[in-house]
Amino acid sequence: MLKHRGFPGRLPGSDFQFTVRRANSKGASPLVRRERYADRRAPDRRADEAFLAALWEHFGTEPFERGNLDAGRLGWLLGREVKPVGDDFDPTDYEALLVIDEAVARASFPQAFDEGEWA
Repeated sequence: MLKHRGFPGRLPGSDFQFTVRRANSKGASPLVRRERYADRRAPDRRADEAFLAALWEHFGTEPFERGNLDAGRLGWLLGREVKPVGDDFDPTDYEALLVIDEAVARASFPQAFDEGEWA
């Protein structure tokens, strides 16, 4: 499992996790798209935005390996702002490649692209 060095482990001042410390001995937790409903709590929306901002800062428009990124947090963005690369995507593989769909991400979370907003 690739560890993304320098990537924040969690949203500062909260328990919202962004990365996992070690690989699961039973294999990677599957990436599953989670529905975001309009009545989600503000802290949950802020965590999604901060996670996307960290993804953008580290990877930009380049494909990236799932590695130690939290499956649950990725699930809130999967299929919308973050998409699989290629047709052979395996949601249970730590080496699965993902990419940010910049147009969708900017429309959904415009503040995530403001310089220094989450630093």
